[in-house]
Amino acid sequence: MPNQSGNVYGLTILSPIINGADGDVSHECAIRDYLALLPRDHRSPFARVSSTHMARLVVMDDVVFVGTPAREEHLQSKYLVFESNFDGDLDTYLTRMAREAAEEVHTVWRHCGGYPGVEDAAAFIAYMKKCQIETTFFFADVNNKIVQQTLRALKVQTGVAHFIEANQGKAAGDIQTAFRQFLEKVRTAPEPPAGFDEGHPLMPARGDGAQGRAEPRAGEDEGHPNG
Repeated sequence: MPNQSGNVYGLTILSPIINGADGDVSHECAIRDYLALLPRDHRSPFARVSSTHMARLVVMDDVVFVGTPAREEHLQSKYLVFESNFDGDLDTYLTRMAREAAEEVHTVWRHCGGYPGVEDAAAFIAYMKKCQIETTFFFADVNNKIVQQTLRALKVQTGVAHFIEANQGKAAGDIQTAFRQFLEKVRTAPEPPAGFDEGHPLMPARGDGAQGRAEPRAGEDEGHPNG
């Protein structure tokens, strides 16, 4: 079904960027400059919208006509392309964007034609739906698993890797004892928040394992959940 894969919703938005300048800088350059400064790790505004599996913002300059017969064809304006995969329904997600990432959303979309601001959530939702196109092929990092389940699985995987690294060469009895302790940590650990770090119970203390090498935080890879 378009836009939906199990619990995961695939959203694609194309918002026309205002032609002309915003002061001394064009609107599209203002967007590019701001996006270049946005963090892509646990500090990302979309990590705050915690149902987000992934989100991506790009400026589309033009498209190339690939039909037959070939002809030159251009867009009337540049477009801001926003893609996101998230848990739940569209209205709730857009409301959360307007509330939980209001500053970043406004700074980006104020350069787009017809944007009504985020103060009126209903108007913002209506605008985004007007710019929405159907999503029939989208990224889903796991099949029908919510963000918290995915994060927990990733952190257990990281914990197992650290466990193996830290216990190489030990006696079998010591490894069994350590593994039982590890399993108890897994069983009792709280749900990891978006972008959690070394302080989580599943992570070893600094210095354990290979010289305490820290694993990347959730979201540090562009395609990673909350990225």
